[in-house]
Amino acid sequence: MSDGAPAHIKFCGLTRAQDVDAAIALGVDCIGLVFAPRSSRRLGLEAGHALRTRVPAHVRVVALVMDQPAADVAAVVDAVAPDILQFHGAEDDAFCRGFGRPYWKAIAMGGDPAAALASLPAYPGAAAFLFDGHAAGEPGGGGLAFDWRSLPRALDRPFWLAGGLDGDNVARAVAIAAPTGVDVSSGIESGPGIKDAARMRAFVEAVRRV
Repeated sequence: MSDGAPAHIKFCGLTRAQDVDAAIALGVDCIGLVFAPRSSRRLGLEAGHALRTRVPAHVRVVALVMDQPAADVAAVVDAVAPDILQFHGAEDDAFCRGFGRPYWKAIAMGGDPAAALASLPAYPGAAAFLFDGHAAGEPGGGGLAFDWRSLPRALDRPFWLAGGLDGDNVARAVAIAAPTGVDVSSGIESGPGIKDAARMRAFVEAVRRV
């Protein structure tokens, strides 16, 4: 999918103001805020709003949700005003399109990759796909990688690569999969939701060297 330009970078699961500030200083393209109930990085609406206010307009804010009622997703949109909604559950295309925001659909590649890829036509409204290493029905952010060679060499829209990425392997992942962007959470952490400044910098530098 890459046209030779550097892969975009998304830091996901941020929970602290200092980590948001550090990510922006490093020049990431997207900040991911998690509102999925089962995530150890889940934010409340007030905390999410407070972090969102620190993000400048040129950086996109992505709100991650998973199998939540429409009212809960609408509350996230109202409180956080994300640029993008990222759906990690069994939500269908009509549901994902119902909140007035572009959406990315996470595709769980940790089980049967062929079946996961066969689900892509069910999401014609997705602005992008995000291929993650977790199994279907499980939340992301667990640091699980998958075989990047299983991804198609061409898609009709942008796609992001997630799952088990860190500063040591992201260059190889980009070389193999040629994604539009890469998404990292646990690979830049010292603990769930606690980002490590040195790992954050190493990840960005590795992507930019590709």
